[in-house]
Order: sequence, then C-alpha cells, then structure tokens
Amino acid sequence: MSDASANYLLPRAANHVPLTPLMFLRRSAGVFPHKVAVVHGDWRLTYAELDERARRLASALARCGVRPGDAVAVMAPNVPALLEAHYGVPMAGAVLTAINIRLDAGTVAFILRHS
Repeated sequence: MSDASANYLLPRAANHVPLTPLMFLRRSAGVFPHKVAVVHGDWRLTYAELDERARRLASALARCGVRPGDAVAVMAPNVPALLEAHYGVPMAGAVLTAINIRLDAGTVAFILRHS
C-alpha cells in the first residue's frame, strides 16, 4: 500500500468524530429535526422536540442546584420522560440513576444510598 492510499484511513474531523448519546441527539436534531424520534401510544415527538425537552430539563436541573458530577435519581416507567432524563441529566453534567419501578422499597433505598 502506498503512503497516499494509506493516508485516507487516518482519522479526520470529517470522518472520525466520537458519537456519544448526547452528540447523537444533537446531530439527529440538526439533520432530521422533523423525523419522529419517540412513539408512545398516540403521542409523537420529533428529534428537534426531544432535544429541546432534554435541554429544558438540563436547564431546570441546573437552576435547582444540580451541579456536574451530582447524581440524579429518576424512578419512572418506560415513558418519554425517562428518555428525556437519559439525555437531560447528562446535559446538565450530572449522572443519571434510573431506578426500575418494579423494585421493592429496600432495593430502591439501597440504590439511593449508594448513588
């Protein structure tokens, strides 16, 4: 392989950018703003709307005193608000502790004490 042909394999800004969940949402909202991202019964949410709602959650958390590195626990069924938390909490720099609603009280208490 010549040096010229091997050069195209090198990571470049145009072809090699880490795609974190937050970057995925931001990119999807920019590229596909009107595409449906969430379906919950009859309710539909586009990528732009999901991004906006997650940003609003991040802003609300910051206004409530949540700081980078803080743990934010969410106990919810599998609903759009939980998905918004999966994006909004990290947008605020915090760590999401998603708690399954089917857990018993003792297990929930254990998770909360250790998060």
